[in-house]
Amino acid sequence: MGGVSVRWSAEVGGGTRPRPGNLRAVAETIGATTGLQVQILGGKLVLSTTPTGKHVGVTQRLRRQLETAVMPDGLDVFELSSIALPEDPDDYVTPDLIVLPTEWMEDDDWLAAPEDAALAVEVISQSEKSREIRDKADWYAVAGVPVLFVIDPRNGTWTLHTRPDNGAYKDVLPGKFGESVTLPAPLDIEIATDGFRCMAPGARDERGPGGGGAAENGRGCISCGPTGMSC
Repeated sequence: MGGVSVRWSAEVGGGTRPRPGNLRAVAETIGATTGLQVQILGGKLVLSTTPTGKHVGVTQRLRRQLETAVMPDGLDVFELSSIALPEDPDDYVTPDLIVLPTEWMEDDDWLAAPEDAALAVEVISQSEKSREIRDKADWYAVAGVPVLFVIDPRNGTWTLHTRPDNGAYKDVLPGKFGESVTLPAPLDIEIATDGFRCMAPGARDERGPGGGGAAENGRGCISCGPTGMSC
């Protein structure tokens, strides 16, 4: 789930500047006060507003595919579940979707162990910068999450990251909306992306044609994938 990185301030944190190891308490205060979802990435607070309908739509279409596929015994797909960075007192993230052992439904903790995750899914928000996306992918690799599936509805692309090693994913497979992708073992599930939709022109990445963003056609529409055109 995307968001905006912010530095601590009295307005967002309330009270004195927190010491390392106390950021989770600050995040809890911010969440209770503002209603925003808060993550801590690289020691920075990341605030997330309510996602757009198309953001939710991509998440829902992917979740339905995962749930209707033959999921390995003992695994299930979850939303609104966070994982922590091992041996770090602060950092945690909340992916849009995560595949965890079914026992997670009986756990009293709110942070799942990253080594239990079979898959994490991040749907990119409009406000996210390229560096933030790269930093988050590296975060998942450091945490040891074996498979990270990043979906970018701004330009109709997806990226499958696998084989984390020494703080980075060794294998990175890019693709476009309309191209299927097979999630590796133990999932072994083929995901169809032709139902994913791009963001509307006003919400698109500002890089524009030739810069990696969505291409605008003569009618002012965004073309990203065979069925992903938005006008």
